[in-house]
Amino acid sequence: MSGAKLRLGPLPKSTTVKVVVTLPADLKDMLDRYAAQHSQAYGESVDAVSLIPHMLMHFMARDRAFKGRVQLARPSSRS
Repeated sequence: MSGAKLRLGPLPKSTTVKVVVTLPADLKDMLDRYAAQHSQAYGESVDAVSLIPHMLMHFMARDRAFKGRVQLARPSSRS
């Protein structure tokens, strides 16, 4: 890789919940290629499945419309 930083930085450690999704084959191929570049850029082996939750979090954190709605309609905390 040319030393350019990827949008998704090093992956943080986190608690997980399993969710099953079906992806188009071309999207899975792109995710695999991104994972290979991410592994090379940050020196830590990572697969596409590990990247998906972080990519979604990154996307949602930067969606202004979503953030505005979330602030207006915060769900009550679970008891």
